[in-house]
This record gives sequence, structure tokens and C-alpha cells, in this order.
Amino acid sequence: MSGTTTAAAALRRRAAGAGANRWVVLVVLCVSLLLVAVDATVLHVAVPAVTEDLRPGAIELLWIVDTYPLVCASLLILFGTLGDKVGRRRILLLGYALFGVASALAAFAPDAQTLIAARALLGVGGAMIMPATLSILRQVFPDRRERALAIGIWSAVAAVGAAVGPLLGGFLLEHFWWGSVFLVNIPLMLVSLPVGRLLLPESTGDGRGPWDVVGALMAAIGLFGLVLGVKRLGGGEPAGSVFTVLPLMVGATLIVLFVRRQRRRRYPLVDLRMFARPAFSTSVGCIVLAMLALVGLELIAAQYLQLVLGLSPLETGLRLLPLTFAAMAAGLAGARMLRRFGPRRMVCAGFCLTAVAVLLLTAMGGSDNAGLLLAGFVLLGFGLETTLFGAYESMLSESPPEQAGGAAAIGETSYQLGAGIGIALLGTVMNAAYAPGLSSVPGVPESASRAAGHSLGEAYEVAGQLGGSAGEALRRTARECFVHGLHVTLLVSAGLLLLGAVMALRLPRAMQCESSAAVEVPAPREVAESRVSA
Repeated sequence: MSGTTTAAAALRRRAAGAGANRWVVLVVLCVSLLLVAVDATVLHVAVPAVTEDLRPGAIELLWIVDTYPLVCASLLILFGTLGDKVGRRRILLLGYALFGVASALAAFAPDAQTLIAARALLGVGGAMIMPATLSILRQVFPDRRERALAIGIWSAVAAVGAAVGPLLGGFLLEHFWWGSVFLVNIPLMLVSLPVGRLLLPESTGDGRGPWDVVGALMAAIGLFGLVLGVKRLGGGEPAGSVFTVLPLMVGATLIVLFVRRQRRRRYPLVDLRMFARPAFSTSVGCIVLAMLALVGLELIAAQYLQLVLGLSPLETGLRLLPLTFAAMAAGLAGARMLRRFGPRRMVCAGFCLTAVAVLLLTAMGGSDNAGLLLAGFVLLGFGLETTLFGAYESMLSESPPEQAGGAAAIGETSYQLGAGIGIALLGTVMNAAYAPGLSSVPGVPESASRAAGHSLGEAYEVAGQLGGSAGEALRRTARECFVHGLHVTLLVSAGLLLLGAVMALRLPRAMQCESSAAVEVPAPREVAESRVSA
């Protein structure tokens, strides 16, 4: 009698507080995401201070900046699928702990090598945290309407984190030393670890079969090679360089072998049959294409604002804030739009709206037009977030609950790969349109013209060294060529976005909501009572 009574009481308590628990879980997950999103961008403004203090070489400085996203992207599938096997909350809490330790190590790094190692550990922690947040969200919001609202809030927080990073970094650098940009992680981790342990539910997949360790390592090393090769291309390295070609070849080979291995296994690490579902594969393709078209464009836009218009880094960040606010608004309105219009029309409209924004920005010239930039960035932020929201929500809803970690990892990996390929592709388009115009500037030596053709920043340096009328002519021509290259890049980006709109036509017309009741999220103490009573 006592066991039955206790179990019934636990069920009643869960029923009374299930709704509140779900939204508290969402808050904890959003704090996790905010931390990772901020850390991805907070170091950018601290690079000059790090360079002055640690005196890293050019290669070491590149690794200080790139190690975190490189390691994080390569390990997403490994930790996403491991969470499905051993517990998503367990992986998330381990990620919290590792993130805190790595942050302390980075803050007090005495040399560049230690900072690189700390950034790599931060990447490992980020790879544990990112897919776990989405997969737990998938678990605690089984009702698709509620889940759509939760994903909207989650994606709005991601937009906030990306914008807050540089602003927070700039504020800390004005008052403290560069290590403070890492120390801000530690108080959040000290709070998130016990709160997450107390409030987050544990969830796993179906538990059938062993975890494919070999397959996980193949995916990790393969993705590391692909992302490294793509980043080198995006950084302007020669396409024929052995240090670019070799990682790409090794990475592509391992990914092909990984796919073949998963198809043969009875209990695969990632169930590739998910890609046979048009909504899932199309959603993944839309995520890649959206990032492919826009992430490189964002970097080029930042250069335009600073080097062409002459804005300071802080002024540049403030000009880009409307894009972030528009993305937040789209995320918060996404659930309602998805219910009303369905995935197909929502994602397709998001792509088209973003393409319109990109085409509007082709009116940018050598002089400042604040109204045009404001309108373009607002449309860009709203359209992009609408696209990504609809694609992520459709991808998660099409994945089986037991494969939530693997599906979330696939989505995040697609995001990272699309971003890397976008930087490489649009950077190549930009350079191809920019450099030829500098080949024959009157009064400028050929060697100086070649150096100026590498980037607008380098052109300004060469112009300063030349001085006089030749320097001024080079500076003016470089600015004009950069604006021309930006226009060409915008047109290419618009074409990719319209291609994405066509791809989105394969998504379902309507949002199919499950009829089952929402699954409650039990508190840990109630779970223990139920187990004891049993």
C-alpha cells in the first residue's frame, strides 16, 4: 500500500508541476547556449591585447582564434551520439565542468601554447554542451507546438550570444586584462553545474547495441580534416597547398568510410535512414545553404563598415545590432509563423526575404547610408532567423526521440560546415572581383599592386608606405574595387539564397502536431521516490 501511495503521490506532483519544470529546463538550456555562443566571439576583440602580451607567432595566433570552433565542430557528432547512449544530462554536466576548468586555464595562460591548449579544451566542452541542449529540449517538449516556441526562444538566445560576445569583450578589455574575457565563464559554470544537476532530466536513446567507438573517432577526425581544410581556404591559403589539400582529402575519405560503416552496422552511431526522410534531409541542406550564403558575407560587411566607411569596432558592432534584434524577433515569433504558414512556406519565405535584403544592400557605395544599412540588416536578420528556425524545427521533429542527440549534432555540424564553406566560397568570389582592378594603378609599382590585391587592409598599408599621389590613387582604387567586389559577392549570395528557397519546396506544407499528451519532466527527488517505492 505504501509503495502504491508513494508512486501515486509522485505522479500527482509531476502532473502539477510538469509545465513549470519544462520551462525551467528551457531557461537552464538557454544559459548553456548563451555561454557557448558568447565564447565563440568574445575573443575576437581581445586578439590585439593577447598579441601584445603573449607575443605569439603568426601560426600560433591563427590557432588561438581557430582552435575553439575547429575542435567543437569536429566533436559534435561524437558527443551528440555518446549522449544518446550514456545520458544527455551527464554529457552536458561534464561539458559544464570542462568549460569552467578550461576557462580558468585560458584566463591565466602564461604563453601561447597554453592558451591554444585551453581553447582546445573549451572546444571539447562546447561540443558536449551544444548538441545536449537541443536533444534535451527535444525530449522535454514532445508536443510540437510547445517545442516550436522553445526552439524560438533557444534560437533568440543564440542570436543574443553572438552579438553580446564582442560588446562584452570590449567592455572587459577597457577595465581589465585580456584573461577576463574567459573568467566570466566561471561564475556561470559554478551556478549552472549544480542547478543543471538538480533540475535537468536525464534521457538516453533506446540503449540497444554498443556505442561505435571506431565510428565516432572516424567522424571526429574526418570532420576535423574537412573543417581545417575549409578554414585554410577561407583564410586565403593556396588551394593547391599540401596543408590544405591533405586535410580535405583525409577528411573526405574518413567521412565516406564512416557513412559506409554506419550503413553496414546493425546498431549505427547515426541512423542514416533519417536522411531518407525528405523533411530531414531538406532541413539539413537548408541550414548548410543559409550559412553558406551569409556567414562570409557578414565578415565582408564588417570590413566594409570599418575600412570603407571608417567606423570604429564599437560603431561597427552597434551598426550590426539591428540584425541581432531582428533575429531575436523572428525567433520569438517563429512558433506562431510555423503554425500559421507551415514549414514549406516559412523557410521558403525566409530565404526570399533574405535574398531581397542582400539585393537591397547592393546599393551600398563608398559613402555612408545609415538608413539603407538599417533596412538591409533588419531584413537580413529577420529572414535568416526565420529560415534557420523553420529548418531546425523541422529537422528535430523529423528525428526519432532516441536519435535526438545525433540529429542535433548533425544540425550543428551542418551549421559549422556551411559557415566554413561560406567563408571560403564568398571569400574567393570577393578576391576574384577585387584583385584584378589593382593590377594597373598609375604610378604604383607592380610589387605594390600585388600586395595590395591581397586585402583592403593590406592595400591601405601599402598606400601609406607609398605616400603622395600614388598612395592616394592606390587607396582610392582599392576602396572602389572592394565595393565592386562586395556587390559581386552580394549577387552570388542572393543566388544561393534563391536556390535555398527552391530547395525548401520539398518541406511539408503544414506543421503536423503530435496528438499525444506532453511528457512530464520529473524532478530528481520524485524519480528517486518512484524507484524506492517500486
